[in-house]
Amino acid sequence: MAIVTPLDTNSSGRRRLALASPANLEPIGEIDVQNAADVAAAVDRARKAQVDWGALPISERARFMVRALEILLERQEDILSTVIAETGKPRTEALQMEVFAVGDALNYYAKNAERILKTEKKTLHGLSRWMKRLRIVYRPLGVVGVISPWNAPFVLAMNPSIQALIAGNAVILKPSEVTPFSGLLAGEIFAEARLPDGLLQVLTGDGETGAALCRAGVDKVAFTGSVATGRKVAVSCAEQLIPCTLELGGKDAMIVCDDVNLDYAAAGAVAGAFMNTGQYCCGTERVYVVDAVADAFTEKVVKRVSELRQGADGEFDVGAIFWPRQLEIIEEHVADALDRGATVLTGGRRNPDLQGLFYEPTVLTDVDHGMQIMREETFGPVLPIMRVANEEEAIELANDSTYGLGGSVWTRDNRKGIKIAERMESGSVCVNDMTMTYGIQEAPFGGRKESGIGQVNGETGLKGYCHAEPILVDRRGGKMSVSRYPYRAKSDAGLKKFMKILWGTGLGRWLS
Repeated sequence: MAIVTPLDTNSSGRRRLALASPANLEPIGEIDVQNAADVAAAVDRARKAQVDWGALPISERARFMVRALEILLERQEDILSTVIAETGKPRTEALQMEVFAVGDALNYYAKNAERILKTEKKTLHGLSRWMKRLRIVYRPLGVVGVISPWNAPFVLAMNPSIQALIAGNAVILKPSEVTPFSGLLAGEIFAEARLPDGLLQVLTGDGETGAALCRAGVDKVAFTGSVATGRKVAVSCAEQLIPCTLELGGKDAMIVCDDVNLDYAAAGAVAGAFMNTGQYCCGTERVYVVDAVADAFTEKVVKRVSELRQGADGEFDVGAIFWPRQLEIIEEHVADALDRGATVLTGGRRNPDLQGLFYEPTVLTDVDHGMQIMREETFGPVLPIMRVANEEEAIELANDSTYGLGGSVWTRDNRKGIKIAERMESGSVCVNDMTMTYGIQEAPFGGRKESGIGQVNGETGLKGYCHAEPILVDRRGGKMSVSRYPYRAKSDAGLKKFMKILWGTGLGRWLS
């Protein structure tokens, strides 16, 4: 994430921010902080544009997604260079997490949205099936505000926008103030795809702009970011009685069973902890390994970590810390752990050989739940490993957290892995892989506890950008209304007898 420096206001009175790369500290651009008036004007344009868009068949909306996919493929290098400049992440991660993932989302929803949002005809239970017909129609909400974060700035701007758009909504996108150019690329791609004006607007700015968007009369807010800011978004939406989805922080646990393939588990731990420099919400932040294999597992992890390359140029595995405050948090957590008796096996400091914001890939042992490193979100390249007596203790400790976003279980026995996963208090769990549910388009993704509200992606997420409207049709043209009102005591007595037959006998319950 880029380093932000406030500048003087511009001629229109808006605040202005200068951005610099976290990897080499070089300037990368400036942005205006758009204010409440700018937000209100954008929502007004979106409201007008959405009417015709929402009336289009989904197959027509899908054509714009296909065109956007074609442009994505053409502009891969633009996307990669922008994301890398703003975040300092490795090129391979930018390609996989940002470009490939967005292409997959565009293709998936273009192909499947019509099926997912098709009007449903429901067969009713009991006697109602002879008297009523039910249809459920998925109607767009209207205007959706998307507030996206800095750690995966292109995919987390595009993915919710794609879903909201193909469901028939207009979108106001407010990217993080420290990775705004990745968000602006989303607007450029859809503009090149000839999306009608006003349907996807990108507003640059910081918390002022985001707060204004939450208060601007949108019909839903999709927010990805910190727990603290998520609470503010939730309060704002609750006061207006509008829905929101909140993808917040995580402290994902990895459980390593005693029957595990140690090479696979060690590789999974390293990838889960150090991908994106540990700065993603479902990164592996805690490992609980059964004592019988703890030494061998830890040795393999340390060996793999020692081979990781950290840098800013060329081919490397671990990039920069995206912003200065995150580097401070990482240092605070490691210092607290060391003060309380933890041991550093590798890393444990800022990288002295690199110019920007770099923290060495770090492995800690002798950790416990009295340490910040095991309780608070670190969001950095640090892997704490805690040995446990057995799998029961691992499950108990994994659940001992205010977070509940993702997790993983490692075992040769998939059936056992699933049983353990079902007992973990997590929004999702992977068996024998790092937490990667967000990248599976069919899977709903969301957190429990302080990790969020609601789910995104898949059928659940796409339908979340709609109002499911039940339409109930009387099969007899309204004839029942004649005898329903006014009330009569004789009718009450008849209903009581009918209920006794319907639910008071086995045959009645079977028929109903």
